[in-house]
Amino acid sequence: MTARRAKFPASAFAFASKAAAARRAVRVIKKYPNRRLYDTQASAYVTLAEVRRLVLEREPFVVQDAKSGANLTRSILLQIILEEEAGGAPMFSEAMLANIIRFYGHAMQSFMGAYLEKNIQTFMEMQAKLSEQPQSVSPEMWSRFMHVQSPLMQSMMSHYLEHSKNMFLQMQAQMTRQTEQMLGAFGIQSKDRPRP
Repeated sequence: MTARRAKFPASAFAFASKAAAARRAVRVIKKYPNRRLYDTQASAYVTLAEVRRLVLEREPFVVQDAKSGANLTRSILLQIILEEEAGGAPMFSEAMLANIIRFYGHAMQSFMGAYLEKNIQTFMEMQAKLSEQPQSVSPEMWSRFMHVQSPLMQSMMSHYLEHSKNMFLQMQAQMTRQTEQMLGAFGIQSKDRPRP
């Protein structure tokens, strides 16, 4: 007796493919003039707190202006940061915020953005390594573990700080080279380099 294969209509495979694509698709959130946010996937209005949840769950999304289609994602993310900072446990000090503002319009602005992004990525990687520890560890056990692992933690932080320092030095060297190239194009010689 030959085994019969179940036959599925082509539309069933198309439906399954569309469902898989929808799961991978970037969620689109429309921002209307009345400042309301509409999640097109859920077909419902959402709050900034719900958008924050999408960020925490690493759900890919984009926020678009409902009329123009302009990408407003950065603006919404900044609003979420503002709410978090105003919530009582700020991450950034006034001095740090002032220093960040000072980099806007400065020649180092693009380098500073890349520098901060790479440092945060390195920090996230360190955090991921630490979170690989078993979830069933009690606070007391975690405290003992951290005490025993103190040299390891010091080593990780030392590596992080060294990496951060190297990135800054590379950024500074690149800026120096670019400045010398730009000045050289105008026939201006750097004070540090003697004329040939």
